[in-house]
Amino acid sequence: MTTQPKVLVIDDEPDIRELLTITLSRMDIAADTAADVAEAKAQLSKNKYNLCLTDMKLPDGNGIDIVHYIQQHSPSLPVALITAHGNMDIAIQAMKAGAFDFLNKPVDLASLRKLVATAIASSELPEEECDENTRIIGKSPAIQKLTGSIKKLARSQAPVYISGESGSGKELVARSIHELGPRSNKPFMPVNCGAIQKELMESELFGHKKGAFTGAVQDKQGIFQAAEGGTLFLDEVADLPLDMQVKLLRAIQEKAVRPVGAEAEISTDVRILCATHKNLEELVQKGDFRQDLFYRLNVIQLAVPPLRDRTDDVEVLAKHVLKKIIGPDETPPKLDKSAINALKQYSFPGNVRELENILERAYTLCEEDVIKDTDLQLSSSPKIESASSYTGTVNHYKQSQQYESLDDYLAEIEKEILSEVLEQVRWNKTLAAKKLGISFRSFRYRLSKLGLAKDWQDE
Repeated sequence: MTTQPKVLVIDDEPDIRELLTITLSRMDIAADTAADVAEAKAQLSKNKYNLCLTDMKLPDGNGIDIVHYIQQHSPSLPVALITAHGNMDIAIQAMKAGAFDFLNKPVDLASLRKLVATAIASSELPEEECDENTRIIGKSPAIQKLTGSIKKLARSQAPVYISGESGSGKELVARSIHELGPRSNKPFMPVNCGAIQKELMESELFGHKKGAFTGAVQDKQGIFQAAEGGTLFLDEVADLPLDMQVKLLRAIQEKAVRPVGAEAEISTDVRILCATHKNLEELVQKGDFRQDLFYRLNVIQLAVPPLRDRTDDVEVLAKHVLKKIIGPDETPPKLDKSAINALKQYSFPGNVRELENILERAYTLCEEDVIKDTDLQLSSSPKIESASSYTGTVNHYKQSQQYESLDDYLAEIEKEILSEVLEQVRWNKTLAAKKLGISFRSFRYRLSKLGLAKDWQDE
């Protein structure tokens, strides 16, 4: 027999306490109440709860005091705050302090029920999860720190901004946060903001009504609605046009979207995760990214380390990749010691994605199912520093002196550009050529010339 969930409701208004208690009882959830911070602490010290639901303004303190107290004494207990409508600064401050989520006044009971259900599911998650469940391969200190953060963030509903270089595994981190959290049985919807045509972006995100524009022959559900109850991962969010940034900000703040051509908004219940390989802070300073949207998305920032900062993981990662390449029923090729040493000394400007490409090529070239350093075809010269992580001015002459010839250096720059744009558009070669302003034929030739050609399918 399962134990009835129990919620602590904290509000100094008796009518609000009664309304919330009745709503919870109809969900078959028991409720205790408190009128101020002192009474709430007394209840928390002697009872076990699945959720704490607190008003922001209290006679002897505020909801953030409750959040801090619970973080110290019962960090796995979700806390949701009820804030004045439009007071996003307080809501963000609360989530940075560790709050699970927030609700705006006047409280929408349907939204309250969704929040309560998600929070209770979060409180019932096991305290410890296996490292394998994070999807992240490796045992280096950088990865142990990352997986620890993933497990902690999985229990929250706070928006997370995942930063990191192209190919470092940002989507894998987002999936791990989703799969370890209370929304794991709902959709995980990744969307590459840089790969959607500007004219179709609003329709793709929010949906449209039949007849809203030429070609809208039927109603279409947007990505927000498709992710209902789950997680929406906005990859390359820096590529959103400014007009769409405004609409995205409203959708996040109001927890509602308006399909193109619709008269009314539709409430949504999604967790927002976003990522980009670009420096959002710099884009905000330049005016290319809205500061208020950045503030709303960047409630918690999670940095994914580049592969060159986790060389201890290279060997186990390489073996994992080879198993994926050949399939579960085949015996993977062995990595010669010379190949392992070469991989550990390589700087991987394309990160894990580049490692996958290198090993796939090496697998086709190796003999007797043993991959040697010569099969990897790595440049013997040091790689140029990744443009996505470089904050100063590149001294191209100084960099070129590390290479045997100027042609080798320029080829390395071109290879990095092609790899990065392919990563941005999820390997759509037609779109990659368009972004670079060259013909598709020229793009394909460059891939072949630089050894990047692969049996990719054009989308």
